[in-house]
Amino acid sequence: MLVLGIESTAHTFGVGIVIDEEPFILANVRDTFVPKTGGMKPGDLARHHAIVAPDVISKALKEAKIKIEDVDGIAVSLGPGIGPALRVGAVIARALSLKYNKKLIPVNHGIGHIEIGYLTTHAIDPLILYLSGGNTIITTFYEKKFRIFGETLDIALGNMMDTFVREVGLAPPYIKDGKHVIDICAEKAEKYIDLPYVVKGQDMSYSGLLTAALKATKKNKLEDVCFSLRENAFDMLLEATERALALTGKKELMIVGGVAASVSLKKKLELLDNDWNIKTKIVPLNFSGDNGAMIAYAGLLELKSGVSIPIEKSEIRPRWRIDEVEIPWRN
Repeated sequence: MLVLGIESTAHTFGVGIVIDEEPFILANVRDTFVPKTGGMKPGDLARHHAIVAPDVISKALKEAKIKIEDVDGIAVSLGPGIGPALRVGAVIARALSLKYNKKLIPVNHGIGHIEIGYLTTHAIDPLILYLSGGNTIITTFYEKKFRIFGETLDIALGNMMDTFVREVGLAPPYIKDGKHVIDICAEKAEKYIDLPYVVKGQDMSYSGLLTAALKATKKNKLEDVCFSLRENAFDMLLEATERALALTGKKELMIVGGVAASVSLKKKLELLDNDWNIKTKIVPLNFSGDNGAMIAYAGLLELKSGVSIPIEKSEIRPRWRIDEVEIPWRN
């Protein structure tokens, strides 16, 4: 069985093609929008995705060495995400489904991140940290759904760090030589400064930390603020994670999403491994950011479980949570 998957929830338009046997992933092509200045405007994202889509699809088919007629289904990420960007992917997926008479498969973006994590890390029963630009979630699978133990109460960890470096003039680009620019900035720090640290039960709040850090740049070295912001943000996450580990008794910790690529976070997770005698498994760099392969693979699992939708019910869902999705392929 072959499935083509389309990702367009935010800055990346990606197309992946997967098969239901080794090596599973036949193609993973993407084009990421990077604004010249400031943040991402929804209209600019939609324009970018519409322009690059034909070329990305063509490259993916060529990389997989198949024709569009060969696939059994078209998977598309219908949410959560930015409305205008989601609509581009949805329109293209519907058109391909109609033109070539293929099953249309609705995929939750977060479930895509989690399932590509299972595939590439070989985790079996992990506690999961889902850390992308727009999501900061601690979850695990239980009785047909991924249940959320903790999450951010406001801005996500990734968005918070991106916003800070953009506001202080360090970005875009946000990644240089494989490192987030906040890590590069923090390497030159000389001291820790006091910033808000907010963990409420299992949840975290990053908006106050961001506001305080931006104010702190007026009276402190920028490098010291970068360091202190990053340390507080990651330590808040790890405190909530430790509580979830204690509650669930899990012996595996799986990290998925774009923030999983953070070098400094990986070092902290190594310490968590030792303290809790667990095994941390991190999604490979190629699949940590948004990509089409994760949508195609989640779509493959859905199609094999009989999940597809008619065109008229394929509306986008910008606020679609992972705990709203039934997972019939796991038990």
